[in-house]
Amino acid sequence: MSEETKVLKKIKNKEELGKLERLFEGTIWRSRFIVILAVVFGLVGAVILFVVASFDIAGVAGYAYHGLLAHPHPEDFHENIVASIIGAVDLYLIAVVMFIFAFGIYELFISHIDEAESHGQILAISSLDQLKDKIAKVIVMVLVVNFFQRVLHTSFTTPMEMLYFALSIASLAVGLFFLSKVGH
Repeated sequence: MSEETKVLKKIKNKEELGKLERLFEGTIWRSRFIVILAVVFGLVGAVILFVVASFDIAGVAGYAYHGLLAHPHPEDFHENIVASIIGAVDLYLIAVVMFIFAFGIYELFISHIDEAESHGQILAISSLDQLKDKIAKVIVMVLVVNFFQRVLHTSFTTPMEMLYFALSIASLAVGLFFLSKVGH
């Protein structure tokens, strides 16, 4: 086999490997579109949570209206209203987590949202770490709201329980302070 033939075979093998590599890389790149499922169902979940929370608020409004007409009010009237509204706020916050997740995943894997850019960046997510940070902050707020919802139904019988309650509030405040300092 001549030297020229060997060189031509090497070039041909490199071209075939290059085509195979481009085909494989193209397939990998296009497979990112599978995340569209997470985007669509994340948005569907967010909408469902917004609707459910809104119905909860409407139910609280009806309960409050009928409770205000009743003389005297039920014993736990105010507590039930506050707990129900806090529960709805909790659902709204979880819906926001779902929206942030859906928008962030779309922007990271599919494309930037042109409409968002023309209205000013709300999320401005350029990495998975930024997405996780934004979601984590909202999840912490969900936990704080959930904590206060549970506290409404807690009865304190000893001074130590009150001290523990005060310490938990202080811990939440310190945690929120440090959370607000992250990213600044």
